[in-house]
Amino acid sequence: MYAFSNAVNSMHSEDVKQLMKQASGKNLISFAGGMPNNHLFPVEQIDEIYNSLPETVKKLCFQYGPTSGYPPLVKSLEDYLENKGVVVGDNKILVTTGSLQAISIITQEFVNEGDIILTENPCFVGALTVFETFGAEIHSIPIDKHGIDIEALKSKIESLERKPKFLYVTPNYHNPAGIIYSPERKKELLEALSGTGIILLEDDAYSDLYFNEDEKHLTKAMKSFGVKDVEIIYTGSFSKILGPGFRLGFMLSSEEIFEKAETVKQALDACTSNFMQILGNEFLVQNKLEPYLKFLRSEYQERRDLLQKHLKTHMPKEITWNEPKGGFYVWLKLPPNISSTDIFNESVTKGVVFVTGRTFDPASKKDDRLRLSFSNMPKDQIEKGVIILSEAIKEVLQNSKVVLS
Repeated sequence: MYAFSNAVNSMHSEDVKQLMKQASGKNLISFAGGMPNNHLFPVEQIDEIYNSLPETVKKLCFQYGPTSGYPPLVKSLEDYLENKGVVVGDNKILVTTGSLQAISIITQEFVNEGDIILTENPCFVGALTVFETFGAEIHSIPIDKHGIDIEALKSKIESLERKPKFLYVTPNYHNPAGIIYSPERKKELLEALSGTGIILLEDDAYSDLYFNEDEKHLTKAMKSFGVKDVEIIYTGSFSKILGPGFRLGFMLSSEEIFEKAETVKQALDACTSNFMQILGNEFLVQNKLEPYLKFLRSEYQERRDLLQKHLKTHMPKEITWNEPKGGFYVWLKLPPNISSTDIFNESVTKGVVFVTGRTFDPASKKDDRLRLSFSNMPKDQIEKGVIILSEAIKEVLQNSKVVLS
């Protein structure tokens, strides 16, 4: 099993490297990068914040801080979470160097080589790489437009001889599928985990990026449901808001889990950058976050709308997709006779890249989907990119019909 895990780990590591390379290709139209748009970062606000800091606080920016996090930021995060309906209560916050570090810390805390982890299929490739690095045995559960398949989850849990250490899910504006779990599916998931002793790792990087205020309630975290018999670890990030260069994330967990996680983090990097924590805290306490989020939602919704419009105009009828209600991603479904890798090989020669479906499959096999990210796309390139991609898909479709005949 470990040899297989190492082989798959190598696949996903290479996928991540290719993804970053594709995202930054200077001569390509890239739907690959699941990242914020460079032109939307709050540069002016951050300049104002830093320039307004007292000299003593500026000096503190350059110093070590507590492993658990810069105390004013921890308090600000408590307020931020409670405004989202997540009551901190007896739980504790650990500030991390991005939410991926939180996922890594949790995995290191709970997983020994060969231990079982449950994930969605498809799954965020960064998390897959972490799980595989620690030698986990990954079992994946399919998702539909409402969330994880509950019956498949129950069946999987019943079939396993060993209890999984945790279930990892991304319920809000899923990466890569773009879906949001329905409130009913979130409730059913917690009911399915009740009494199993399986921890729920709820990764929530995108919930602030909803496009319709009337649908904000759909982003409610399962950590806020008040369920007593399911241990939930909640992770969040400012990478998709303030910018990934901040490397600013956090986890919220019970005190017992927090204490071990803090020890693991101490060994990893001592503390998250004080510089970024202080700037992030000031962004929150100076009430700059909500106006900035309104700006981001409008910008990303405009890109989503443009992508939807051009997909409907140019895509062949065999291609289907769900319209995302927030976040960064559209997840295209292909007919069974073609693969996203075939399409990629055709489209990259024409100047368009995206991320293939197999990248997000824990087994690196299922390849009937492809992910388009609209977040980092210049608006004036979206239509051209869709036209080129649709031409590549039509060619692959035509070639497959020739082979079948």
